Amino acid sequence: MTAAPAFSFDRQRLAQLRAREDASFSARTQASQALREEARAYMPQGVPMAWMVSLNRFSPPFIQHAEGCGFTDVDGNHYLDFNVADLSMTMGYGPGPIVEAVSRQVRAGAQFLLPTADAIAVAKLLAERVGLPCWQFTLSASGANTEVIRIARHLTGREKIIVFDGHYHGHIDETLATLGEHGVTPEQLGLPKNSAAQTLILPFNDLPALEQALAHNDVALVLTEPALTNCTLVQPQAEFLQGVRRLTQQYGTLLCLDEAHTFQFAYGGLTAAWQLEADFVVLGKGLGSGIAFALYGMSDAIARHLERFTDSDIGPVGLATGGTLYASALAVTAARASLEQVLTQANFQRIEQLGQRLADGLQAIFNAQQLPWQAFQLGPRSGYCLSAALPVNGAEAQRSMDVEFIDCRRLYMANRGIWDGILSAGPQVSFAHSEADIDAYLGVARGFLTELFGLPV
Repeated sequence: MTAAPAFSFDRQRLAQLRAREDASFSARTQASQALREEARAYMPQGVPMAWMVSLNRFSPPFIQHAEGCGFTDVDGNHYLDFNVADLSMTMGYGPGPIVEAVSRQVRAGAQFLLPTADAIAVAKLLAERVGLPCWQFTLSASGANTEVIRIARHLTGREKIIVFDGHYHGHIDETLATLGEHGVTPEQLGLPKNSAAQTLILPFNDLPALEQALAHNDVALVLTEPALTNCTLVQPQAEFLQGVRRLTQQYGTLLCLDEAHTFQFAYGGLTAAWQLEADFVVLGKGLGSGIAFALYGMSDAIARHLERFTDSDIGPVGLATGGTLYASALAVTAARASLEQVLTQANFQRIEQLGQRLADGLQAIFNAQQLPWQAFQLGPRSGYCLSAALPVNGAEAQRSMDVEFIDCRRLYMANRGIWDGILSAGPQVSFAHSEADIDAYLGVARGFLTELFGLPV
């Protein structure tokens, strides 16, 4: 259940703004709308993946080309991108190292279903940065989390998993679950009625609740982001993650840190930045390269277990892991180029400074409008917390996810050349953004809030 907003808007004013911006956007995107109408005969919703329309309440622009930190639609409208394809394009559009590496590998062979030497380099780099010694590739973080859950269940002999309220760990039956009046139930349509039967959902930052659940000794895995990033942003309280590690070890449960998003917040991810310990770490979104791949790291003991129970077409049945396009030569070479040439300490330091500039600018706008809001920030991620205190769990974070406010804001900004973060996230700085781009975002955000609340800045 969505919590009530922490701040009361003038809903009539918001609706008026929305109607005006709808008309403007329709006039600016006529070629995109024509393409979508043509596409409806061949694709549901007129798009190749229905998600492309569910992320907005306005018709998506069809994209013509992109470069750096922005893209241009078929109508010629240019947008500075602060959604960065939900963190799958944090390196920007057309980054030289990725273009060169991928082009070279396509010519040499994109896929062999056999290993290449680049895979060793990638595993070594991740072992050094993250701290887990052994790694496996998948196509997505959803696939990586699926394999982690399977390995954990087989290794522990248990079936239950724990996630935290406000979570999202991919399109997996067990984690597409929500906690309501009737307990944990499937979150979306098309899932088996009992798909969430082995899933427990607990409040983030609540160690007593976690210990109570683990004390039954039937939980195979605790799966969590180090900071929740799919319900705006919820950061861990002091010693919470260390307590999670202590309790999982105490009760024989494995721990996975899902860093599909947060690996792009700090060098080596939050696992390295915050010196965290875990049995598994999941990375995804192609590390922001735009190439589809994900990875998961594991302890040496778990790696030996996977070796012992590796599935074989010509031998005994083993663990259900792997896929034909997993660990393709193309994905591996993109991962290596990303780690060696883009995801550097210097680059992370720069985007953290830009993230701070964005958060400070938003806070200044809130203060000028006399709004009791907070601008949250974690590295390059910032955004709008519609209350005076930052949330400590998913239920509190829901109060900032006011759909009408966010959707109107995104539409207003799109009409002025800014592609803003999706409902559950917030503006994200990419490795291609500059200070001028941050200031451009802030200028449009200031205009929107000034029109909505009426205090000149």
